[in-house]
Amino acid sequence: MKKEALERFLKYAVIDTQSSEESETYPSTEKQFNLANLLVEELKEIGLDNANVDSNCYVTATLQTNINDKKLPVAAFMAHMDTAPNMSGCNVKPQIIENYQGGDIKLSANPELIITEAENPVLKECLGHTIVTTDGTTLLGADDKAGIAAIMTAINYLIKHPEIPHGEIKIAFTPDEEVGQGVKYFDIEKFGADFAYTLDGGMPGKLNKETFSADSATIEVKGKDIHPGAAKNAMVNSIRAIADIVAALPMDMAPETTEGYEPFIHPYQLTGEVECSKLCFILRDFKTEGLKKQKEILEGIIENVRKKHPKTEISLTTSESYRNMLDKLEEKPEVLQYLWKAAELTGVNPEWEPIRGGTDGSKLTESGLPTPNIYAGGNNFHSATEWLSADSMEIAAKTVLNIVKCIVEK
Repeated sequence: MKKEALERFLKYAVIDTQSSEESETYPSTEKQFNLANLLVEELKEIGLDNANVDSNCYVTATLQTNINDKKLPVAAFMAHMDTAPNMSGCNVKPQIIENYQGGDIKLSANPELIITEAENPVLKECLGHTIVTTDGTTLLGADDKAGIAAIMTAINYLIKHPEIPHGEIKIAFTPDEEVGQGVKYFDIEKFGADFAYTLDGGMPGKLNKETFSADSATIEVKGKDIHPGAAKNAMVNSIRAIADIVAALPMDMAPETTEGYEPFIHPYQLTGEVECSKLCFILRDFKTEGLKKQKEILEGIIENVRKKHPKTEISLTTSESYRNMLDKLEEKPEVLQYLWKAAELTGVNPEWEPIRGGTDGSKLTESGLPTPNIYAGGNNFHSATEWLSADSMEIAAKTVLNIVKCIVEK
């Protein structure tokens, strides 16, 4: 299973599926269909003739039950096909380290970029593993092509071993998760699952039943441009105002100073000219009511900056992104019990870990399809130092098989 999962991952990783926040289409990039179409072909090759991809780039397939004497719930396994907009996913060149024996890892095309043990303590858990890295010029795509490879490997194993009893199983691969639109048009009722699991996490053992609640925010500052030689008492420089807004943000609520359940306000994109500047944020808190407080913090900063720059026009807009899935998941405890027991059967020591981010499962759970998250073996997502343990990806595939087993035994 390790060999198959690795071969599948390497095939998927070199297909550019980077999504885009600027696009107004769905999916946000047409190239995501390249992987979607390949996955449909592979699903059909392993025996799922009902596999298809729709106009929204949703890949779905069904493995029919081989148990006829009792009614079982329908489980689904899901992963997303796109990679993050902030780092190139084009011309990915995976580097393979067989039988990793410890130590820092230099990246071939960028020797100054190093995956260090100090910054990656879980490397010590991977002695003897097959490690896959980037060459230092792109991201790797383990987020979430490792999840796709693990699901494909597990489903293929079930098909090749019909003696293993299982209920009906649904498979889905989605686009645009990285831009927060992964299940925007996903038809849960038509899909037909009772619950689902995304494979979109890190090292084995880390299970996720809660995410941040999330909003996005944008501050726009309008000024007035004029030739700098004649600017006195006429120019209104929006860049100066937006700079003061950035300087006033609370550092104790920044991603780089917080961890665990601590919330953050994260400015992630800034564009500016004298006439108009724009600052984009993501707001995150495990308590949904905390997002209101974060908005109030931004409003207070804006009010103070207006006093310093009275001729500017400053506006704030916010919108909902997703909500913490914990409350609704706890209404379906058996979904979490299957996952916990399956992890134990696979030989890992499970623990619930909050996701300092979100998955497709956040919106799916909110919409009525309970969807916790499973590890897939990747690390340092969205960066040129992203890396993957193929052994951990195999463990993820075995966890899928054990979830199927637990459902039957239950």
